[in-house]
Amino acid sequence: MSRLLLVPLDDVVVFPGMSLTLAIDAGDEERVLLMPRHEHDFANVGTVAEITDKVRLPGGARAFSLQGLHRGVAGAAQTLPDGRLYVEVDERPDDVPVDGKTRNLDREYRATVEEILALRGDDGRVSGFLRSISEPGTLADTSGYSPDLNYEQKLKLLQTLDVSERLELALEYQRDRLAELQVRKRIRDDVESGAEKQQRDYFLRKQMDSIRKELGEDEASVVEEYRTKIEEAGMPEAAEEQALKELGRLEKMGEQSAESSVIRTYLDTLISVPWNERSEEKLDPTDARAVLDADHAGLDDVKDRIVEYIAVKKLRVDRGIEEDKRSGAILTLIGPPGTGKTSIGESIARATGRKFVRMSLGGVRDEAEIRGHRRTYIGALPGRLVRALRDAGTMNPVIMLDEVDKVGADWRGDPSSALLEVLDPAQNHSFRDHYLDLELDLSGVMFIATANVADTIPGPLLDRMEVIRFDGYTTSEKVTIARGYLWPRQLERNGLRSEEVEITDVMLNTVATEYTREAGVRQLERDLGKLLRKTATKIASDETAAPVTIDIDAVRDALGHQRFFQESAVRTAVPGVATGLAVTGAGGDVLFIEATAMDGKPGLTLTGQLGDVMKESAQIALSYVHGHAAELGVDPTVFDERSFHVHVPAGAIPKDGPSAGVTMVTALTSLLSGRPVKHTVGMTGEVTLQGRVLPIGGLKQKVLAAHAAGLTDVVMPERNRGDLDDVPEEIRQQMTFHPAMTIDEVLSVALEGAPVAPATA
Repeated sequence: MSRLLLVPLDDVVVFPGMSLTLAIDAGDEERVLLMPRHEHDFANVGTVAEITDKVRLPGGARAFSLQGLHRGVAGAAQTLPDGRLYVEVDERPDDVPVDGKTRNLDREYRATVEEILALRGDDGRVSGFLRSISEPGTLADTSGYSPDLNYEQKLKLLQTLDVSERLELALEYQRDRLAELQVRKRIRDDVESGAEKQQRDYFLRKQMDSIRKELGEDEASVVEEYRTKIEEAGMPEAAEEQALKELGRLEKMGEQSAESSVIRTYLDTLISVPWNERSEEKLDPTDARAVLDADHAGLDDVKDRIVEYIAVKKLRVDRGIEEDKRSGAILTLIGPPGTGKTSIGESIARATGRKFVRMSLGGVRDEAEIRGHRRTYIGALPGRLVRALRDAGTMNPVIMLDEVDKVGADWRGDPSSALLEVLDPAQNHSFRDHYLDLELDLSGVMFIATANVADTIPGPLLDRMEVIRFDGYTTSEKVTIARGYLWPRQLERNGLRSEEVEITDVMLNTVATEYTREAGVRQLERDLGKLLRKTATKIASDETAAPVTIDIDAVRDALGHQRFFQESAVRTAVPGVATGLAVTGAGGDVLFIEATAMDGKPGLTLTGQLGDVMKESAQIALSYVHGHAAELGVDPTVFDERSFHVHVPAGAIPKDGPSAGVTMVTALTSLLSGRPVKHTVGMTGEVTLQGRVLPIGGLKQKVLAAHAAGLTDVVMPERNRGDLDDVPEEIRQQMTFHPAMTIDEVLSVALEGAPVAPATA
């Protein structure tokens, strides 16, 4: 065992026989141990090196010339007070095996390296160096000079102490390198032969051009023009082959043929597709969020999803992970009108640095609108997706499929079925348009679909979408949107400056609550536009002078009397009326359910354009009240001689769904017990014959509607408690929620404590 100074070499492996110069402080040592190190982890085998010379570097620094001798296995280590590290070294000079296996490996290694040198164009010096080596261990160590081996491979070679095993390992590495070089040579030869063929074709075409000129046929050739465009279009191999095939047909039949115009239209469409064009994406999540926030208030769910998409793509690019064609983003924004679903598509395109194309699918009934017509038909056209890519000019735009819930179907096919392939990330990388009859890669497209309701979207299509729900805005959010977006836009549209007309947040709140009752802000913007048009007229006709401050009189003058009132207190003052909560295509709404009883044959009458499910809920409610009359404080005999009538006002509007069950039970119990429903309470939930309250959907929209109507208490199913997290914090603080498992819990919250005496004339 020898005791040598340890010299660490970061990510460098020095083999025996190598010479190098290092700027180290070796003192008076004659030999040192050169030990590879990677991220503070030392190898267990190093190279014992002899100091052959001391060198003075410019600036006074000292360096030592070292010559690798043989391998050494590191043992116990000791650090001296001056910081230098010494280790016990078991020196392992190479043996010289004489077995037949080693001789065979020796010959094969030399032959393999000779082939590599021949492929690389060696001038003979390296081959001569290789022939001068006689020991097999030293021969194997020559692999350490190879720039193609990485640190781990070189370290493994250094740590292999057995000469035969080391030579076998070095031969394996060189064989891999030889195979790689041979493949590269074949590719290079193929490219060169292809280039020679192209050059030959080029000269032949030039000769044909010269012949045409000699014959006086020197006008520009349509075929040559198309050939040039096809070559410059950057088409995939299959598309280019198809284009050249059609071009050959055009060249043979001539331009006088009737079909030539069809072929030319097809070629023009093929060339117009941006096969090789892609927008350079912005992969900055922070900047994307800033763009989205600047354009839209709220909508955190969709903003978070877009930022997540950009962040994931940035990580994949930064880490060199190959793009997965089956991981496309297909978002579906479902919510009431006017909540910003369509407009946020343009913001997403700006945030990601992509082009934006909008496709309106409302009323589309022909499958060929999506897939295109086959070329056998006169006037055939490609599908709308191909046209969208052509309009965008790139293969990775943001395509908005607007109103996807309003796609129809008739004898011409079902467009929603064609969309199944388009909106499936596992399939859309090979979408085939009927007109092009070629596969299009739509995996780079970010699809954003919008819809008002999910009920009319076919199940298989909805299953392929990532749904993000827009549940409408609170009053404070509407005021914020009006102040930051709607008011400045309407000022500009009506030719007014910001300093000429002012409005307070109180007035904006008045317009939002007394003149609109919607989930979005479209009607609010129309009312603000009407208000400003009236003001602009007065300023233009010199009836008033700027600046003008909008007050309540100006609002009443422009918009008329108040349109919406918080009327639950008046409507529920008498027994038999309960306030329910519902969801429509336009957002959440408050629903009053009225019940009355009359002398006559027992039975139940339902009015108000109720659907089958809602009719069944009314029957269940009556059966529950009848079956539990004693518990509810109701005389059981009233059911034997009286008929009941349940009405849901706004009779012109169709209504359906099970979530009005608890409201109907409450209305009937209120009627028969004489206890009115509290005017601050709204309720929702499906009810069973056993009195269980089952969960419902759309809780956030219903709560927003209750808040807008002035209700302060909401009775809801216990199993919907988790959905309260989606309700804005400010609404949760202003309202009280009562989760209920049974109808008894609902009635204890909803009904007043004492019956109300009937009114007398």
